[in-house]
Amino acid sequence: MADIDIEEGDPLQVDGAGRQLRNVREEEDDPEAGCCERFHNHVSRWMLPEHARDKYLERANCCPPPIFIILISIGELAVFIYYAVWKPQKQWITLDDAIWKSPLTYKPTLREEAWRFISYMFVHAGVQHILGNLIIQLLLGIPLELVHKGFEVGMVYMSGVLAGSLASSIFDPYSALVGASGGVYALMGGYFMNAVVNFREMLPLLGVFRIVAILAIVGTDVGFALYRRFLTDAHGLPVSFVAHIGGGVAGMTVGYVFFSAYNTKLLKDPRFWLCIGGYILFLLFAVIFNVFLSPVS
Repeated sequence: MADIDIEEGDPLQVDGAGRQLRNVREEEDDPEAGCCERFHNHVSRWMLPEHARDKYLERANCCPPPIFIILISIGELAVFIYYAVWKPQKQWITLDDAIWKSPLTYKPTLREEAWRFISYMFVHAGVQHILGNLIIQLLLGIPLELVHKGFEVGMVYMSGVLAGSLASSIFDPYSALVGASGGVYALMGGYFMNAVVNFREMLPLLGVFRIVAILAIVGTDVGFALYRRFLTDAHGLPVSFVAHIGGGVAGMTVGYVFFSAYNTKLLKDPRFWLCIGGYILFLLFAVIFNVFLSPVS
């Protein structure tokens, strides 16, 4: 029988404190693992390719919690409740006068009030509007923020919000804009591209399900937005649906770079500079269009 050289065996992986690291599968099968560890294990399998999961589990903890997406969601819900009770409404399903008179709503005739290109995300047109956005951004945004932290998720979310309003001001210039769909679609766009590119590593058996689920959500939501825009007799200003597309494109570019660059330096990634450069060029064009070329007086 041949002698076994222990020194030739695979070395044990340890963290900074000298503790042995376990891989994702060992962590999942360990009956002694706590709820937090099991939760992070599932998050890593859904959000990261296989080669990045051990590094995430080494650093993962439940403190601090995903502050950005939770605070944004609380702010949006608070603004909706405020406008729902501030002026008597016939129903909460669709809000009328209150949101159209809000200083937060984006209106094409008031676009010189530049904050409206961002603040419109806090105003929603009805219960189904606010609930749809909150459910999606919490279910997707919390795991994303646990993995990528608040700065990255916040950058992607806000890039979608701004891209959505600017795209609407260019391609649907006479329409108003409310809702956080630009930010929500940016999160979905970034996750979608990451899931497609890393399809074989990110739970291949469920890869098709995730991609189909995102496409189904997008198709249903955009279809409902188109229905409200063209097939119903909605009161007040027409509400644009272009923000969905603008936010999705921002997510599939800027979001993809942030969400696919886990544990790497973005400044050394040429994709980062390509996407950021394209986004800045779009911002400059949108500003010039709104100042000098917009058909809205």
